[in-house]
Amino acid sequence: MPMTTIFEPLFLLLFLATVAALLMAAVAALRGQRPRALRILRRLAIGAGAYFAAVLLVAFFSTPPVHQVGETMCFDDWCISAADAKPTTTGSGQSWSVKLRISSRAKRITQGENYAAVYLVDSRGRKFHADPASATVPLDSRVGPGESIDVERRFDLPADASGVRLIFTHEGGFPIGAFIIGENQLFHNATVVKLD
Repeated sequence: MPMTTIFEPLFLLLFLATVAALLMAAVAALRGQRPRALRILRRLAIGAGAYFAAVLLVAFFSTPPVHQVGETMCFDDWCISAADAKPTTTGSGQSWSVKLRISSRAKRITQGENYAAVYLVDSRGRKFHADPASATVPLDSRVGPGESIDVERRFDLPADASGVRLIFTHEGGFPIGAFIIGENQLFHNATVVKLD
């Protein structure tokens, strides 16, 4: 999920154009203008096919940026950063304590991000979820204009885990990012933060 790009308003514009085209086709069909309705639907299908081909090509061939600890990533006015990440060696492996800072750059409204989730991956692609006991403050907590809150998560990893990265994504809800050019949610992790 990148910061706001030209492709987000483009997606909204194309969505509205699709709704308008469907309404025009329905009106034409109700008036008995079946050939006109079919022409509208055919053009709509060709346009939608071209758009989704662009979404797939960009998602497949692009590489999502890798962010650093301390770097703030904003999605509209809701922002998150991995403020700090520390590994500790334990008897059976390693334990990562990650402090996340959730903030809002909105001027007037309270912000929240539904279905927000984080997990760690290592260089072998293994996925590690946070210890549920460390999730005392939910990631979808709402923050007021200009406010921020700190959220801590603890992860237990095996001793041989290296190349550890934090992944910020959404789990659940409608995957709207999969339909926006450049969001890369089809073939790549949404947002990657390098921890070691």
